[in-house]
Amino acid sequence: MIEMVRVSKAYEDNPNALFDITLRVEKGQFIYLLGSNGAGKTTLFKLLYAAERPTAGEIRVNGFEVSRLKPRKVPRLRRTLGLVFQDLKLLPRRTAVENIAFALEVLGTERNEVVRKTTQALRWVGLERRGNCLPSQLSAGEQQRLAIARAVVNDPVLLLADEPTGNLSITAAEEIIRLFEKINLRGTTVVLATHNEGLVAAWPKEKVVLEQGKLLTASAPPPLTGGERPLRAGGRVFQEG
Repeated sequence: MIEMVRVSKAYEDNPNALFDITLRVEKGQFIYLLGSNGAGKTTLFKLLYAAERPTAGEIRVNGFEVSRLKPRKVPRLRRTLGLVFQDLKLLPRRTAVENIAFALEVLGTERNEVVRKTTQALRWVGLERRGNCLPSQLSAGEQQRLAIARAVVNDPVLLLADEPTGNLSITAAEEIIRLFEKINLRGTTVVLATHNEGLVAAWPKEKVVLEQGKLLTASAPPPLTGGERPLRAGGRVFQEG
């Protein structure tokens, strides 16, 4: 799913933006990428979806050799990914429906399928009655849910979310985390970047920690108790039932 081997990224003004990162994420996992602002979380994500190239090391994502990927093949990689950006990147002059539909239209999806998937995505994130609203007419939590709907409308196998609860109230953040848990339980691997240690404590998952561009030891969540079993259900994100 994700494999990074001895990956480094250097910029002229930051020679150790990432340094000697080795990381493996298996299919079906939900992992927090934890670190303070400036630790390198966004840079790591950019390497995974080929917005940046590593200075050194090897990166494989969903079967793609990302560190060697030719520019013409980058769109093929990104079709397997769902991306939730820190600044959301919603289209301000398009409605919620149009924002989601656009993600499908750029892939050449047939019109009937665009309508079906867009309607389904809005319903799945609880925005079915807000489809005709512009992003500016939505609350911060609703905007975040819209960004998530757009990210998963094409059923990605891997979802990368960069600080998705950073500007939300506690209640809105809870709703977003539950939504990511639903996405994960329906088969999508989730990597969620955050600086909020309280969030990680409240909803424990496996985590990896970045500090000044270096990856610290990963830690696993507490074991399940009393006969609980982790759900790793396969299937599509919008699978009915």
